[in-house]
Amino acid sequence: MIRFLLNLLWLVFGGGFVLALGYGVAALICFVLVVTIPFGVASLRLASYSLWPFGRTLVSKPGAGLPSGLANVLWLVLAGWWLALSHILAGIALCVTIIGFPFGVANFKLVPAALWPLGQEVVETP
Repeated sequence: MIRFLLNLLWLVFGGGFVLALGYGVAALICFVLVVTIPFGVASLRLASYSLWPFGRTLVSKPGAGLPSGLANVLWLVLAGWWLALSHILAGIALCVTIIGFPFGVANFKLVPAALWPLGQEVVETP
């Protein structure tokens, strides 16, 4: 029940809807540019994760190998660093207040996903 309440508050006040919308638009752009379809899939994964982050976590896919690692390096250079920086800055700003602290922690939890999204999957936490 607490996770649901936190996710609902995150969706409205923590920026979850705006983040998911931004990642969704990036995914659409990646799907239009056919070569970047794997990045579009990663963007959709990030959109889902940023929409409902509480009670979920990232784990490595067992079959991810060298191609996803090389694609992650490309992602890091082109998009990952500024996405991670925006999550860090938003997390710091939200952690200033007691009410915003859980949302700041959720932003910090999104940093590894923004930096290295390929070869990862979002799973429910027990």
